[in-house]
Amino acid sequence: MKKQEKEQIVAEVSEIAGRASGLFFTDFSGLTVLEVTELRREFRKSGIDYRVAKNTLIRKALENIGGFDGVVDRLVGPTAVAFAFEDPVAPAKIIQKFSEKHSKLSLKVCVIEKQVFDGSQLAELARMPTRKEAMAMLVGTMEAPVVALPNIINAMVGDVARLVGEVEKKKAA
Repeated sequence: MKKQEKEQIVAEVSEIAGRASGLFFTDFSGLTVLEVTELRREFRKSGIDYRVAKNTLIRKALENIGGFDGVVDRLVGPTAVAFAFEDPVAPAKIIQKFSEKHSKLSLKVCVIEKQVFDGSQLAELARMPTRKEAMAMLVGTMEAPVVALPNIINAMVGDVARLVGEVEKKKAA
């Protein structure tokens, strides 16, 4: 590989990593071409960029950005990186599901919103809600009081009507 090609890869990885909210570094050794193609397809469906690069080039790219000290020492052996942009935990779900089916794929390390997680934490990360799920939970929580308000008002109106009826009975008596 020529020096110019290496510099281009470092620049691309630096740019993509700088925009990504989640970076997942995987060891794909032992996977067949068909399995890797299947994995890439799953990532692509979720808007995740998945790239294979030499560890030295990935290291240089991460050093250009800074803040990835906890990652650099774990870049050993074949490495591919999944870059998540909109939903930082989406790759965890895909990697978890895929590794259950194909045990050869493993997570080395990941970075979500500048926080480093060990690959052994994949199951916990995969259980985290996606951005869409978190937003739905938030809207549901905010919506609950609004949905309950008519029932509260109806109950209060019923109580007021009952009290007015009792007062009218006492006046008539």
